[in-house]
Amino acid sequence: MEETKLRAYLVDDEELAIERLKRMLARFPDIEIAGTATDPSVALEFLNSETADVLFLDIQMPVLNGFELLSRLREQPCVVFTTAFDEYALRAFEVNSIDYLVKPIDPEHLERAIRKLGRMRPPSKPRWQQAPEMAAILKDLAASLRETQPEYLRRIATRVSERITFLDLDAVAYFVAKEKLTYAVVKGHMHCIDQTITELELRLDPSRFVRIHRALLLNVDFIHEVNSWFAGKVVVSLKDSAHTELTVARDRVRSLKDRLGI
Repeated sequence: MEETKLRAYLVDDEELAIERLKRMLARFPDIEIAGTATDPSVALEFLNSETADVLFLDIQMPVLNGFELLSRLREQPCVVFTTAFDEYALRAFEVNSIDYLVKPIDPEHLERAIRKLGRMRPPSKPRWQQAPEMAAILKDLAASLRETQPEYLRRIATRVSERITFLDLDAVAYFVAKEKLTYAVVKGHMHCIDQTITELELRLDPSRFVRIHRALLLNVDFIHEVNSWFAGKVVVSLKDSAHTELTVARDRVRSLKDRLGI
């Protein structure tokens, strides 16, 4: 008798993260993608009306974080948390998830989680999910997560030889990665920074700095115009003296427009 596939639902506010996870899960013949969502409210509607055996769930999301989403579900699926932050992964274990995967997800760690799921066949609700106090615990975790949001950087250090100076982030038009180095661009001048674009993205206020390319993090306060060109190409021009134009990666256009409300 053929074994029934496990229905997986993926929730992450980054489309790229979902697409990467879908490709990784395609290696496992016993996993079927029941659906995906970048909007937690869409996921909530689906999960309260459809069945899913396992939920791959990001923790840090706008509007509804992962714990808030779980607290509003009528039925709890098995959960595999995905997160870019180890501290949140520890909270995931407080609610006895199947596993947690720190992004970028390692294929071996994903395989470990799938093996754990395989040992639970047929899928059965673990005892912790039947506890009447679970909804209250999840709400407390969600509130705690909101209260412990990281304090974003206000200045950034730059090093020239043995001298370290600090740049006000208000003056930084964008950060760019070139030849294995990262630079902050201020009034057309490039200042070397000891952090990667990915590290900066985690430490800067996401309402002000948006990643428009894998190698470029833009201060939205410097945007003068957003122009759509042929074949879906989008270019932003900045309100600096050089009228700098930056191309937005195709997979980043939607997130930029959402951030700008257009």
